[in-house]
Amino acid sequence: MRLKRTLWVASLALFGAYLLPSHGETVNVKYRGPVDLKTFSCNDISRSSFITRVCYDDTKQYMIIRLNTTYYHYCEFPKAILSAFLEAPSMGTFYNERIKGTGSDGPFDCRTHRVPPY
Repeated sequence: MRLKRTLWVASLALFGAYLLPSHGETVNVKYRGPVDLKTFSCNDISRSSFITRVCYDDTKQYMIIRLNTTYYHYCEFPKAILSAFLEAPSMGTFYNERIKGTGSDGPFDCRTHRVPPY
């Protein structure tokens, strides 16, 4: 049993992000305010130096990400992009190139995409 647990923990560390359901936690998202994570699947990230948590609401295609200690949100965020992000060799590089975008408006910027109600 101990060997199985050790292998599972090693697999989790090696392959990184598995999304786990949140349990009614509320976080303060920059530029939005408080969001209850009860409908999100969340995962703490240990393989990145600045991405520390990823939460995703599949039904609303809405991602909340914690960078260091600050939460940010991304709207109309496809699940395929989330999967690629979570499996990327470097989550930081993927984030900077494919999610954050350049300048003030990235491809999933909530100022230009539908913001879901909660």
